Amino acid sequence: MLARYLVFAITIVITIVCFAFPVWHDWSYAIGSLSGIFMLVGIYDLLQSRHAVLRNYPVIGHFRYLFETIRPEIRQYLIEGDDEEVPFSREARAIVYQRAKDVEDKRPFGTKKRVYDSGYQWMTHSIRPQKIENSDFRVLIGGNDCAKPYSASIYNISAMSFGALSANAISALNKGAKIGGFAHDTGEGGISRYHREGGGDLIFEIGTGYFGCRTHDGRFDPEKFAALAADDQVKMIELKLSQGAKPGQGGMLPAAKITPEIAEARDIPENEDCHSPASHSAFDTPLEMMDFIQQLRDLSKGKPVGFKLCIGHRREFMCIVRAMLETGITPDFIVIDGKEGGTGAAPLEFTNHMGMPLVEGLTFAHNTLRGVGLRDRIRIGASGKLVQSFDIARTLALGADWCNSARGFMFSVGCIQAQACHTNHCPTGVATQDEWRQRALNVPDKAQRVANFHRNTMKALADITGAAGLSHPGEFLPRHLMMREKDRDMVTGDDVYPYMPEGFLLREDDDRGGYLQRWRRAASNDFRPFDDGI
Repeated sequence: MLARYLVFAITIVITIVCFAFPVWHDWSYAIGSLSGIFMLVGIYDLLQSRHAVLRNYPVIGHFRYLFETIRPEIRQYLIEGDDEEVPFSREARAIVYQRAKDVEDKRPFGTKKRVYDSGYQWMTHSIRPQKIENSDFRVLIGGNDCAKPYSASIYNISAMSFGALSANAISALNKGAKIGGFAHDTGEGGISRYHREGGGDLIFEIGTGYFGCRTHDGRFDPEKFAALAADDQVKMIELKLSQGAKPGQGGMLPAAKITPEIAEARDIPENEDCHSPASHSAFDTPLEMMDFIQQLRDLSKGKPVGFKLCIGHRREFMCIVRAMLETGITPDFIVIDGKEGGTGAAPLEFTNHMGMPLVEGLTFAHNTLRGVGLRDRIRIGASGKLVQSFDIARTLALGADWCNSARGFMFSVGCIQAQACHTNHCPTGVATQDEWRQRALNVPDKAQRVANFHRNTMKALADITGAAGLSHPGEFLPRHLMMREKDRDMVTGDDVYPYMPEGFLLREDDDRGGYLQRWRRAASNDFRPFDDGI
């Protein structure tokens, strides 16, 4: 028991000795004063009743809180292995930093991956590889009803709002997109002055709060939307249904955090809390959703319109597809967000256990559209921890037409994965509204790094594509992907993630994976189930 109070007792003894017997005069008083401070801390610890650790271990108990505070940094810089994903491995972050800085990104001495462990994946290569000179890979987005299709890069900046990211980060990202010729998703926080300064192509995301195009009571305002969508910088319109890290959750931005610039971008009052509902008020059923998509297309004068979601109840996605067939209205694109996607802040249970991971969500959406004969009319984007060229190639093989990345591009502007996004204390000025902190982010320098990261990642993707004997990454198929389901048990992507036959749902002739069972339970006029299934 005495050991618990030993440090506290030592501070008392040192304080008394230094002041009663000042052997070293000034030094004695200095040491005594410092020890006296610790003694007072110990007395406070014994008298307070809020923290049991401090009451039982006065003075020394504070070291517990100190180490708890700096634990992420200790782990990241001193303990973490190169391939530990927490949530991004050191290896993944390093490759982004190197490509962003335009420096050597090669590795010596062979792979560190355990190639015989279950879960290991690789791409097959050809004895006759191709040399791909042009790595500016593009995909044309825009269906039959689209008057202004967009030729998009197959790798773009995923949705991150101004407010979640700093003004300097938004400026750097958008200017980098302009330099590199790729698109920047605005996130649901509206189009800010910093998006406009950059001049890069924008994907205007509309969330449940309709920020930038809302009435005073938070409903959709067609006139405001039409004015924003008319901007030549806006290339596509994305209706957000849910996001991977916190699907099915709304949000609230306290009035204290609403700056004049955020209020301007979101078209909200500065002195009121800003609520983002969990669901849309502009529609309630799948049929109404299709009508709203057509309204957005008409108001934008024919620009590509689509929606983004993290797959939850698979039947609900099929309800939307049934509504497409019934109305004849189809979105130009669908973005599948994996639950491994990031966010500034979310409840732990949502981050860890809500929503479908990208691979399964993408495969399901891709095959459902194939099942009703709509896959050729609708492009599919994908997002969720896609920072390396292999990540992109694998995702394209499983059915995507293009990929988005948020945290990859955050790394390129200087994010160090401090995981302080929700505290306003981001050490690199990326995810904060603190003017002093974000001032350290040099916009011209970071914009070039954003462009470098994109260009070098596309070059690496070209190398992988050529090594597989292909001429474009869009030619990757599941059969090019190999993996181990169990130790030393090799399977192909075709075995695990097969492309289902075209039209199989309409013919009702194939029920692998339970697609047909859910299709029969899906209705176009209601998201709610008419039985107990999901």
